[in-house]
Amino acid sequence: MGLLSVGRLLPACGRVVDRPPRVDPDSAAATRATAPLAPALSGREPLRYAHGASGPADPSVEVVTTQPGREAAGRYDERPSTPDTAPGNDRSAAGADAPLPPADTTLPRPRPPTILLQAEDENGIELPAGFTSRVVARSGERPVAGSDYLWHDAPDGGATFGLSDGGHVYVSNSEIAGTGGVGALRFDAAGTLVDAYPVLEGSSRNCAGGATPWGTWISCEEVANGLCWECDPLGRWPAVTRPALGVFNHEAVAVDVLNHHVYLTEDRLDGRLYRFTASALMEDGSLDLRSGLLEVMEVVEDVEGSVRWHEVPDPAASVMDTRLQVPASTPFRGGEGIWFHQGVVFFATKLDNRVWALDVEQQRLSLIYDVRWYPSPTLTGIDNLAMSPSGHLLVAEDEGNMELALLDADGDPHVLLRVRGQGGSELAGPAFDLTGTRLYVSSQRGQGSGNRGITYEIRGPFDQLEI
Repeated sequence: MGLLSVGRLLPACGRVVDRPPRVDPDSAAATRATAPLAPALSGREPLRYAHGASGPADPSVEVVTTQPGREAAGRYDERPSTPDTAPGNDRSAAGADAPLPPADTTLPRPRPPTILLQAEDENGIELPAGFTSRVVARSGERPVAGSDYLWHDAPDGGATFGLSDGGHVYVSNSEIAGTGGVGALRFDAAGTLVDAYPVLEGSSRNCAGGATPWGTWISCEEVANGLCWECDPLGRWPAVTRPALGVFNHEAVAVDVLNHHVYLTEDRLDGRLYRFTASALMEDGSLDLRSGLLEVMEVVEDVEGSVRWHEVPDPAASVMDTRLQVPASTPFRGGEGIWFHQGVVFFATKLDNRVWALDVEQQRLSLIYDVRWYPSPTLTGIDNLAMSPSGHLLVAEDEGNMELALLDADGDPHVLLRVRGQGGSELAGPAFDLTGTRLYVSSQRGQGSGNRGITYEIRGPFDQLEI
């Protein structure tokens, strides 16, 4: 299909302010009562579209927004889980009868790898020549000396956001049931880690999510009654729930700001793909996520082909699970990472090891990677997605052999890095900084048992990789 031949993703010149004091919730609520669409942080330098976010369809369009007025956060009363097995991560289960075409063995696959990896470094990572790695955080330890803040267990989805001083912030979810949350690492212009702090607490099993073009992080709860939380990467206002995005076993989100859409994956054996359309815009042009239309996708022409969208009658799932409310909707086997780029929504399904591409203008779905195309596949355990500075889709492995791989224009994988000695873990939260020279990624469970993860920074000329 060639949908990956999109050229280099141009990083925006992201700018945000230093971390100011947190906004008082009562003050924010008062502002909202008098001016519902007024920016709560008017007068501050705006956040801008970060390289790590799902960007606008036209990369030449620079999205510059101030933070919209946000309601004060509050702990929600968790509904009792519906009677099903919780997160839907059981790879041994057969799952629902999602469509599965026969493997196409006539294609000239696989191509020989074009990225040559060097021997593992001191961190046990095999990298291309000219690339280096360092550990920036470990679960249960203080990332910054002198701080009381401990890095969270089970680091998962993440994204980066730029700072006005040339530095950046990396946010990371915690996929722990009952506590979860999101932590942040702040780096100065020289790349020195100078601060670490929480941006969300009191949630549960925060898996992946997605960065918005207006500079917020949407963190997704991977539980049966999961919600999406919109977070400020700088901790200036408390995270808030966005119930209009649906109640279900959330995985990840991607934003098409030009069409006012948010796309969402569901990590279940028979998960669905959802589309949220905001009913209003904030004064700064960002999407008002407090209300809108939630729809679920149906693939009309068997596995690949045209799609149609159906309204979800009850996004709050007060009577029936969200995914079951529209019988015509198409199940996908374990929805994982999702990314929007130049009019295409890419998303992954882990239980059948596939990557899909949805053309939002043509409303057509195509397969761009299927593990069964390869006699001896190198890329398995499909999970998080990101777009690289070279314009190639980056795919992270959950288990597999702990690799990050880039897909070329034909969908063939080329291994970018491999982590040795951590076979029981997974790679999660890949995100590039604004310069495109730093990549952040976590090994969720690290080298031992439990959830003691390790977060790495990989440096190198990512924009010069040719595959």
